[in-house]
Amino acid sequence: MSKVEFHFDFGSPNAYLSHLVIPDIERRTGARFDYVPVLLGGIFKLTGNRSPAESMAGIKNKPDYQKLETQRFIERHAITGFRANPFFPVNTLALMRAAVAARRLGVFERYVDEAYRHMWSDPKKLDDPAVLRAALADSGMDADRLLTLAQAQEVKDELLANTQRSFERGTFGSPTFFVDRQIFFGKDRLREVEEAIGRSAA
Repeated sequence: MSKVEFHFDFGSPNAYLSHLVIPDIERRTGARFDYVPVLLGGIFKLTGNRSPAESMAGIKNKPDYQKLETQRFIERHAITGFRANPFFPVNTLALMRAAVAARRLGVFERYVDEAYRHMWSDPKKLDDPAVLRAALADSGMDADRLLTLAQAQEVKDELLANTQRSFERGTFGSPTFFVDRQIFFGKDRLREVEEAIGRSAA
């Protein structure tokens, strides 16, 4: 079976939409996606890339087309509950460090689901420490334990190492997927990701 990775940052709405579709791909293929937390701001610095909101500022027609493509994706996959975060862009450093901490505490999958929910389904200003703490508590998670561990140097170092390795493998944004050594970028490449998994299995 292929090794399939999803390199993600909670700040990307397209990564969230991918997260909602991944379970269907896993059911169809039998593959399991390994979620790899990376810091999108770090990726941008390493590559000289910018967010779509920045790169498309002042451009005619392209932002409207991007919105159209997003709506088509949402309808194609019958996604409900997605909402634009009114506080966007949100600094995700604390969120991504906490993702690394959550894996060490054995609550990674639940943390990812809840962090995404609070970012893109019931959106909040999650770079406000008080808001983040309250959101985690609302999700029934041990906010104190998670956020304390998130400040540990080894957790910070792991997130930085994830980001550096991802960059070295070709990542320039989120969502990025790897099927073995093949790289795919963007939610609209999930069909190709699934096809690559199928070819590997065959």
